[in-house]
Amino acid sequence: MAKTKIICFANNKGGSGKSTTCSNIGYALSLQNKRVLLVDADMQLNLTLAFFGEEDALSFAKSDKNLYGAMMKGTPISECIYQTAYPNLDLLPSSTLMSGAEYELFTKWQREFVVKKLLAPIVESGLYDYILLDAPPTLGCLVMNLLCAADFLIIPLEASPWGLFGLANMFDFLKEVQQISPVLSLMGVVITKVDTRKNYYKQTLAALEELENVRVFSQIIRLDSAIEWAQDNSKPVIAFKKGSRSALEYVELAKEVAEYADR
Repeated sequence: MAKTKIICFANNKGGSGKSTTCSNIGYALSLQNKRVLLVDADMQLNLTLAFFGEEDALSFAKSDKNLYGAMMKGTPISECIYQTAYPNLDLLPSSTLMSGAEYELFTKWQREFVVKKLLAPIVESGLYDYILLDAPPTLGCLVMNLLCAADFLIIPLEASPWGLFGLANMFDFLKEVQQISPVLSLMGVVITKVDTRKNYYKQTLAALEELENVRVFSQIIRLDSAIEWAQDNSKPVIAFKKGSRSALEYVELAKEVAEYADR
């Protein structure tokens, strides 16, 4: 039985397309007949809203059957997983209380590994081929938890004047986490929100190429209004408009992710 691969999507800068990338890669992998569990760890609920309407997302968030309930209230994780409308694709939703998890984790024994222990039964069951973690845009104990639970890190990076801001802090944080979780590796940086009419993409790519041991995915994700329409309809863009440019790009990106993870 193949080992479950756990991938965390993180960037300490908001607006990088992190949740959009996580949701669409998850959906694209499910189309490859891979069994996927998505884990929403952000109090903004964006990953949850990518698959469920606002009423359902808020209902999940206000109950104890979500990531916060599993972490802090002892709700069995099996009770916190919901089937999406798509085969092979399940979701562990977030809670608006996740903002308090940062502080509550400090009282926990081996606080860096709470999420890893939480996911252990799911991993050991072999129920999923992939578990994708959507981290909040911070660098603290919660994100450290998510990274300590993961095999790989993917950093979505916006091609904008501010996209690179704080990236050095992200890499420093990664090195810190790797000291306590050596299995974690950087799968790569994916450049998002690319406007090919502007020079920001070339500038971003040039800056990344100067960094040592930083892999950049070949597939970029361009700006596309279909993504916003898909979000408005609580769907991944691949499901909403499969022929759109961004949908095709996410399908190709998911192939790169699978090839790297399964090698």
